[in-house]
Amino acid sequence: METHPDLIRPYPLTRYPKLIINAALTGMVATRKDSAHVPLTADEIVADAARCRDAGTAIVHLHARGADGEPVCEKAYYREIIEGVRDRCPDLIVCASTSGRIHNAFAQRSDVLTLTGRARPDMASLTLGSLNFPKSASVTDPDMIRQLAESMKAAGIVPELEVFDTSMLYTMKEMIRTGILTPPFYCNLLLGSLFSTPATLFNLACLVKDMPYETLWAAAGIGIFQLKMNTAAILMGGHVRVGLEDSLYYDAEKTQPATNPGLVERIVRLAETLGREVASPAEAREMIGLAPA
Repeated sequence: METHPDLIRPYPLTRYPKLIINAALTGMVATRKDSAHVPLTADEIVADAARCRDAGTAIVHLHARGADGEPVCEKAYYREIIEGVRDRCPDLIVCASTSGRIHNAFAQRSDVLTLTGRARPDMASLTLGSLNFPKSASVTDPDMIRQLAESMKAAGIVPELEVFDTSMLYTMKEMIRTGILTPPFYCNLLLGSLFSTPATLFNLACLVKDMPYETLWAAAGIGIFQLKMNTAAILMGGHVRVGLEDSLYYDAEKTQPATNPGLVERIVRLAETLGREVASPAEAREMIGLAPA
């Protein structure tokens, strides 16, 4: 059946789907100076992934760090992490980063996509454009987007589409129109970074309204906006991305350092209060269109 990019995804009138929680554990910025709780070594990342799985997460979004704690892109580092996660949590959905925030050559960004067997990630991030962060730029030109998308398709890896503003949403639609992107579609809407779309309910609603048909979407808020955007997504029938990559604190005043399992647990409590059941990894796989673990 042909996909129609301009159709709005219908939502159930009586019952929302189960909530998929995606935990972004490490990111590319935080160090021990920023938080004692951010996992940096492979063992720490695997242990945090297991704790988040026990708390209720279905997906872990992974960045690799080297011995000095700095971000790395080589697949050997990812292999150690992913195989460790598979050993501890065989059912957990693993998403690897292909970020261009620091490493911007295609060979670097796509290296993790060449992993095979148990080390092959289920999903991989695909940022749909360039953007500015407070102290740097992440450059992803159209050819880079196409090459990464084609590499993911060839490897059987589902893109975790990252949208920071409206232009990226329309990039997604154009790539669907031209056949570069094919179902299943899973999209993270990331709002609240200093130089991207502000984290308001209006902006989130506008992005969701223009979402291509058949897209499963999640919302993330940067810093103090994490809980707000997560809450909005739960109420709107979407899903959530949570974790120390996006916010190191529980509170807006930055007095209570957060942990990844603690952030997941807070979302689970909130979802229960608001009447959303939380999806298990197996249920999330079926919802996204991934093969069983």
